[in-house]
Amino acid sequence: MKSLLSLAVAWLLPCHSLFAAENPIVLWSGGAPGALGTSPKDIPTLTPYLPAKPTGAAMLLIPGGSYSGIYEGQAEPFALWLNEQGLTVFVLRYRLGSAGYRYPAQLQDAVEAMFQIRGSAAKWKIDPKRIGAMGFSAGGHLVSTFINRPEDGMILGSDRSGSPRPDLAILCYPVISMITKPHGTSRKMLIGDSPEEKLVRQTSSELQVKPGLPPVFLWHTMEDKLVPVEHAQHYAAALHQNNVPHELHLYQNGDHGTGLIGTQHPWFADLLFWLRAQKFIP
Repeated sequence: MKSLLSLAVAWLLPCHSLFAAENPIVLWSGGAPGALGTSPKDIPTLTPYLPAKPTGAAMLLIPGGSYSGIYEGQAEPFALWLNEQGLTVFVLRYRLGSAGYRYPAQLQDAVEAMFQIRGSAAKWKIDPKRIGAMGFSAGGHLVSTFINRPEDGMILGSDRSGSPRPDLAILCYPVISMITKPHGTSRKMLIGDSPEEKLVRQTSSELQVKPGLPPVFLWHTMEDKLVPVEHAQHYAAALHQNNVPHELHLYQNGDHGTGLIGTQHPWFADLLFWLRAQKFIP
């Protein structure tokens, strides 16, 4: 049965977008690396959503949830909205700290997802050089880590070739730092209660930016009480210092989770303007 939020989205989107989800793809057919069991929480999946009028570009969509859950309000509703813009979307449901998985298990799932999407580009009728990643909150942290340090998610001895790094990144009120005003639950779920200093710095995305990263769109609200706006500000400053193309949008009003589907928040139009400049949508 569809959630009430999904049903609400049905009234907002044309009929041809409904029921666009394909069957979920089990990400690791032989079991995830370091799997702690065989229940659903140990089996990450990738769910494709196909647009009626594809542009040839795609988006890996990573919901948030403090690394302790998957917030579904940032999954299917946004997949359907992105479908309306012509993007082929893949929703990643990754392994979580609440199930005992610590860094880099989540990044391994994101890297494998991107390898599979690019490797099946012909099947999905998408351009392998126009695949972005979009994340909310802790999902935004995962996306920032993904563009900063994809090598941390590579499995030693695998036969994968090429880079899994996305071609652009969209960070929505992201968790960024594990040092400056960290979000306590996300930090604990990702790196544990007493992480080594090296790991804390490795997972603080503002410290891991380097020249040559793909373009980044990030936004936050000044009133966010859960993940302070400094997270986005520090990351944008690091992008600027390293000459990485980016846009930072700060909105005065709104707490954490502002701008979900069904609202009239200006970030929707700002993002679409940016995506057109990146040649992801017409």
